[in-house]
Amino acid sequence: MRDAFHDQLDTIFSDLGLICADVETAVRLATVALLTGDAEVAERVISADADIDRARERVEDNAFSLLSLQQPVAGDLRVVVAALRMVSELERMGDLSVHVAKIARLRVPNVAVPEEVRPTMSRMAMVAEDMVKRVGQIISERDVAAAIALGRDDEEMDNLRRASFAELLSEDWTYGVEAAVDVALLGRYYERIADHAVSVANRVVFVVTGERPHLTA
Repeated sequence: MRDAFHDQLDTIFSDLGLICADVETAVRLATVALLTGDAEVAERVISADADIDRARERVEDNAFSLLSLQQPVAGDLRVVVAALRMVSELERMGDLSVHVAKIARLRVPNVAVPEEVRPTMSRMAMVAEDMVKRVGQIISERDVAAAIALGRDDEEMDNLRRASFAELLSEDWTYGVEAAVDVALLGRYYERIADHAVSVANRVVFVVTGERPHLTA
């Protein structure tokens, strides 16, 4: 009975890894749409979000089934509850990618990001995508050291966020209010993707060690 239970837990974590891969694709394609003004790519991101939603529902159904049928205790219960929280955060990361894609679509045939801001925004997107990719590996391998390192590396995203604000608040800003709002929102979306990635990684640490990440660092 317990072997079957742990097999089901492993399946849930495998599904989380697959969802994370879908989110990584969503972040990457949303960025392509944003920086090229490609409406078709933006639509792909928006449409594909339904698949992430359905995958989240499957994970939730499986987790609730384990809770009701197996009545796990202690460490096993911690894993199931953490999985439920992780899948919610992964879905939110997908939603944030959709927000990026919608801004890209809204500004077609133009590009939402002014030329002057593109290097900072491109780097934010690259960092966000890399963090999502690393989270997928952390989930699959339940790698505590990598999870803790991810949290420390989030500082770059915070610095980029501050840099993007400095650019849009500069006296040299000539792109108007609409572009400023877009840049502010986009920066927030990428920052939140990174924040959710760190949160998921922290939950992996808790699953493996039973301790909060700051206690294991």
